[in-house]
Amino acid sequence: MQENQTVPSLPSSTEQTAGENAQPESGEKKSKAPVGLIIGGIVILAILIAAIVLLATSSLETTGKVRDIFIIFMALESLVIGVALVILIVQLATLINLLQNEIRPIIKSTNETVNTLRGTVTFISDNLTQPVIQLSAYLAGIKQFFDLMRPGRPKS
Repeated sequence: MQENQTVPSLPSSTEQTAGENAQPESGEKKSKAPVGLIIGGIVILAILIAAIVLLATSSLETTGKVRDIFIIFMALESLVIGVALVILIVQLATLINLLQNEIRPIIKSTNETVNTLRGTVTFISDNLTQPVIQLSAYLAGIKQFFDLMRPGRPKS
């Protein structure tokens, strides 16, 4: 009763060489991205160093204005970080509430169901499966006995 099934063929040698050629191209793209990031980081670092040198050589009034603007940006950044922390704490409290009030009862219910199922399987095994297997074994033994006692049976 086996059905005819098609067996997938192996790729030809031309398909293998095309696949092998495609892999190094993707490898080249992957190597270009880190190089671009490194160059971008070096450029930003150079701009920062140039800005620090320009501020050091400029007048006190200009340096004071830049310092004040930098302090304002730092204060705004600390406000944004504070809001993010508050949101994070609220989300964490919501997650803890979810775990305690919704997930724990589901786990308890599932555990009770599994225990009930375990008892049911044990009951069915003891009261149905084992007697049927024993009856089948006895009937197979009786059939074998009558096959042996039957005259004219073929000898194997």
